[in-house]
Amino acid sequence: MAKNLLIVESPAKAKTIEKILGSEFEVKSCYGHIRDLEKDDMGIDVNNQYTPRYTVPDDKQKVVKELKQLAKKSDEVWLASDEDREGESISWHLAEVLGLDPKNTKRIVFHEITAPAIKKAVASPRRIDMNLVDAQQARRVLDRLVGFELSPVLWRKIGMQRSLSAGRVQSVAVRLIVEREREINNFIAESSYKVEAFFTSKDINNKNVTFKAEGPSKIAVQQDAQAFLESCKGASYTVADIQVKPAKRTPAAPFTTSTLQQEASRKLGYGVSKTMLLAQKLYESGYITYMRTDSINLSDTALEDIRNEISNSYGKQYYQPRKYKNKNESAQEAHEAIRPTYMSNKTVDDADTKKLYELIWRRTIACQMSDAEFEKTIAKINISTNKEQLTATGEVLKFDGFLKVYLEGKDEDEEEENEGMLPPLNVGQAVSLKEMTATEKFTRPASRYTEASLVKKLEELGIGRPSTYAPTISTIIKRNYVEKRDKEGVKRNVNLLTLKSDHSIEKSIFSENTGAEKAKLFPTDLGMVVTDFLKLHFQKVMDFSFTAQIEQEFDEIAGGKLRWNHMIDGFYKPFHNNIEHTLETAERAKGERELGIDAASGKRVIARMGRYGPMVQIGEATDEDKPRFAKLKANQSIETITMEEAMDLFKLPRNLGVFEGEEVTVNIGRFGPYAAHAKKFYSLNKDMDPYTVELEEVAPMIEEKRKAKDERTIKFFEKEKIQLLKGPYGPYIKQGLRNYKLTKEQQEKAADLTIEEVKAIMEEIKANPPKKTARKKAK
Repeated sequence: MAKNLLIVESPAKAKTIEKILGSEFEVKSCYGHIRDLEKDDMGIDVNNQYTPRYTVPDDKQKVVKELKQLAKKSDEVWLASDEDREGESISWHLAEVLGLDPKNTKRIVFHEITAPAIKKAVASPRRIDMNLVDAQQARRVLDRLVGFELSPVLWRKIGMQRSLSAGRVQSVAVRLIVEREREINNFIAESSYKVEAFFTSKDINNKNVTFKAEGPSKIAVQQDAQAFLESCKGASYTVADIQVKPAKRTPAAPFTTSTLQQEASRKLGYGVSKTMLLAQKLYESGYITYMRTDSINLSDTALEDIRNEISNSYGKQYYQPRKYKNKNESAQEAHEAIRPTYMSNKTVDDADTKKLYELIWRRTIACQMSDAEFEKTIAKINISTNKEQLTATGEVLKFDGFLKVYLEGKDEDEEEENEGMLPPLNVGQAVSLKEMTATEKFTRPASRYTEASLVKKLEELGIGRPSTYAPTISTIIKRNYVEKRDKEGVKRNVNLLTLKSDHSIEKSIFSENTGAEKAKLFPTDLGMVVTDFLKLHFQKVMDFSFTAQIEQEFDEIAGGKLRWNHMIDGFYKPFHNNIEHTLETAERAKGERELGIDAASGKRVIARMGRYGPMVQIGEATDEDKPRFAKLKANQSIETITMEEAMDLFKLPRNLGVFEGEEVTVNIGRFGPYAAHAKKFYSLNKDMDPYTVELEEVAPMIEEKRKAKDERTIKFFEKEKIQLLKGPYGPYIKQGLRNYKLTKEQQEKAADLTIEEVKAIMEEIKANPPKKTARKKAK
């Protein structure tokens, strides 16, 4: 038996560390958190300084029992959970549950899982930092108070399922997405004209090459654009001025959690959760430093390792030492940026993590490499027939520097600098015009958020911390407040005017695709209704600066400058009063929008949230005739649906015609779109739209589904409507929506069972239903 028990969070990390420390240490995993707040009565005593009541969940009882037994047999227990506040909290919970004294228990932290780092940590243990524990406890308690008190308000005032929830960070994240969507919906594109001239000149090899020069700043209307082209007819073009300026580009800082998530999204197409999952795997395998950090600091050892790698692989001229400093004062400089543990490892063998590791390696080595050096040329070209000038810009890379290994990606809203090379030009030189164009350009709204650009915005606003970004995004998607999806673009006509070399002006129209989106975050109607309700009644909770202030107060608790329960008290009392006031006075939120009047009935048509989601309603509940309802399509929204689109929803059920002597109708039911034929129902295939599908498509589908059902059917007792069917686990009985499991012996003779035997089996199962497996309590 090893003398020392060292407890870490994950089994993968335990294996790596045990190899390093040898037989003196037994390294075990606690599999993350071992305690959480009780579910009953919030798990918080609000009348006793917000004292939390913790419990060990059922799924952690076995782990805790094993750790207790090992702790008793060991001479000393070491706690080595992650170095952030959550990790410190886990160490404290372990000490509490295992009966260890937090004041004497050895606590070690490390930024990387390498032999030097682990041995150094063991050589210099510290105690559990209760300030960090209190900061994490404050976050957990505050979020529980907000969630437990605010969610029931949503159930009462909005309805839907009890799945509705509100959270301190998730609610402001949804607000950002909702406000961006409304900004896009309300945006009106304005057009202007961009003038570009294409010239020919000799290059260094005396060959004619084409280069581009831009005209005056955007011209507002087509008439002015045409007038400008008319004024250039018959003109000669002369180079009036040439400026050559040196330019440089500097590498980006090494990765933090946020910038890694952003760059992995831009370059690899990874979602935030996938990036963190792969990064954790790399960390636990000893390949990179700790992946939840907001620091851009690099240790002296790491800087020396990077210097050697650059000098050996690229040459000393590519090395330029840099010290990066965080703008964010709350960033912990003792922590490090995300970097490889050894720069000599340029890649990893694991196929899943290979791309992410190589991205981290390139970013890390680039941050200590020389600036990229350019020569930028700006040529001004006079037009003989008017007083305007054209501007040609070119760029030549003189020294690649860090660009040899890495170029940072850009978001959609950032303008891409795309300057080509210019041929040799001299002042006074005449250049030949091939053609000049005036192209209609349209202003664009801000792009919808990707997961990564939302993280960037949250970080800019000071909302959340590295450990909270991925769970926040997962939660708002899971709760159906936000959808991650693609959007098809729409065609738009663009006007083009072209001044040809023969002095004629040609008008043409071409089409472009606009508004296409890929893997973007869209608010659902539910997300919009909940956001509006919370903004109206809980302004403080939904305020960006207030949410950021809460984060700063957590930082103060972590620094020992603020007592955690005092901070909670300052928030909770006014918040609780607001909850009670809202429950008493607030009206039920429906997100209602009037669309018009139904011509046939003269009744009001509205789009609103219903019990099962967004819908359109004709008439009122108070009318003599019951109102009619129709569910919105997946790509429709209460905020944007038109009257015409709404009335189209009432075209169901549709009669498609006759098949095998019986009518076929399509409709949408509780379980989605279906076809009805000969008193039987068939779910429509996913690619079939009930509003547009035709008989020619549905009839073959019915035949196919009938055939598949026949192949599954062993026996059908028509009078009793009882079926004996083949299933993935063997034959079973089905009546209506209920299934009855057969024993192995009954399955073997299923084809010979009589109706009397089948009924007896069903009665036996009803009398003695099988015991359901108890569900594990949620963490």
